[in-house]
Amino acid sequence: MKVMIRRVGDALSAYVPKKDLEESVVEVERESLWGGWIKLKNGWILELPAMDPAPKLPITVNARKRGGEE
Repeated sequence: MKVMIRRVGDALSAYVPKKDLEESVVEVERESLWGGWIKLKNGWILELPAMDPAPKLPITVNARKRGGEE
């Protein structure tokens, strides 16, 4: 699913246009984000693609939701 990741102040936010959902990122697997998972405030865990070097935010990426359908 397409997910836009952006920085809001010191925090990260994820927007899923297909679901019209915007949630704060509450936990990250890797400090650099890319190639790991992020956990959203609503409990969703999204796998982000590996990117080297890390791109500037905001960015829209194809992410995969863990534990269920999109």
